[in-house]
Amino acid sequence: MKIENKIDTLIRRFAAVLFGVWYLIGGVLSAEAGDKDTVEWSQWRGPNRDGISSETGFIKNWSSAGPNVLWQIPLGDGYSGISIGHGKIYTMFAEGDDEFIICLNASDGEEVWRFRSGAKFTEQRGDGPRSMPTVDGDSVFALAATGKLYALDAHDGKELWSRDFVEEFGSKIPIWGFSSSPLVEGNLIIAEAGGKDGKAIVAFDKTSGDVVWTNHTDDVGYSSPIPVDFGGVRQIIFLTARTLLSVAPADGQIYWKYSWPEGINIATPIFIPDDKIFISASYDKGAVLLRMTADGDKIGIEEVWKSRVMKNHFNSSVLQGDYLYGFDNAILTCIEADTGEEQWRHRGFGKGSLLLADGYFIILGEGGKLALAEASPSEYREKARFQLFDDKCWTVPTLAGGKLYLRTQKEMVCLDLR
Repeated sequence: MKIENKIDTLIRRFAAVLFGVWYLIGGVLSAEAGDKDTVEWSQWRGPNRDGISSETGFIKNWSSAGPNVLWQIPLGDGYSGISIGHGKIYTMFAEGDDEFIICLNASDGEEVWRFRSGAKFTEQRGDGPRSMPTVDGDSVFALAATGKLYALDAHDGKELWSRDFVEEFGSKIPIWGFSSSPLVEGNLIIAEAGGKDGKAIVAFDKTSGDVVWTNHTDDVGYSSPIPVDFGGVRQIIFLTARTLLSVAPADGQIYWKYSWPEGINIATPIFIPDDKIFISASYDKGAVLLRMTADGDKIGIEEVWKSRVMKNHFNSSVLQGDYLYGFDNAILTCIEADTGEEQWRHRGFGKGSLLLADGYFIILGEGGKLALAEASPSEYREKARFQLFDDKCWTVPTLAGGKLYLRTQKEMVCLDLR
């Protein structure tokens, strides 16, 4: 009996140790999975700056009231997008006479820290900051509407460094404020500064904030840059006030330029593999598809087509397969990317924004209508729609970890799509 008791004791101890190991491994794997989910949307337009999420399996059968609301909090003025990283939310807003970069818990919307980024920017189209913070490792990079770039500690909001575009580079604050979201490229932060005398585009060391290089001369636009690879060459594509251009991230060398009519350029360029760039703008400008060409070590650009079929205003189109989907001003439109040929048009949202996930578009109209529709080039196929807000919605939604984050100039909402 004593031997049996000893064996039972050993078995129980072994089981306890085994359970502890299992629990520890499970916790680590769960944390890693959680980190993977929460880092999914750490910059402008998502992981690849293209409005596409890798999320799958979220619920598609919404009730008439929409998905469950996990939490809802008041939030002040601003059009800043919502970045997710470390299980935290990073965005910008204005309150009183000040603007802030803020960090919230993604689980419940509770404030973790806030950092004052300057005086409140005011304008008749809407007050507050425009740019979306970029999360990179333990740092957050954010651009105030008045042109001051900040690097902050992501965990406590402590300032690491800052640069003032207006004071240092002779930049002029655009009518609607600085809106471009900073790009992390290796050890650099690359931003559109709009400075004079070859300082329109500036690269900073992301650790120290030191200027690494500057290039190009043009007024600042409202569009954000994207990285592309073509012919084994890494490029950063910018759409400034009058120019679409490609620069080398290492030293700022300009590979090519394409003149674009002066005006309000807001939408982000879209890379269409393996060699094409699409840009679009409202105010009767339209769109153009360009092809990059290689001649030895030189890269050129040529027009494929130019049309007024797609005129993106404050948000960009999304590429799915061979088709581009986006808002032609206030009409949701699908066109064939290679030809610009219109496939279908759908009214009912006003102007709006969209993101693509798991073969579906999540669409947010400027008047607060939220919809889910299949990504189909043959026709508009709506799965669900409901009225979420009764306020201006000019901020693109963010999807991460099965949660959909949205904001107006008065509040932020987190919807559960799991």
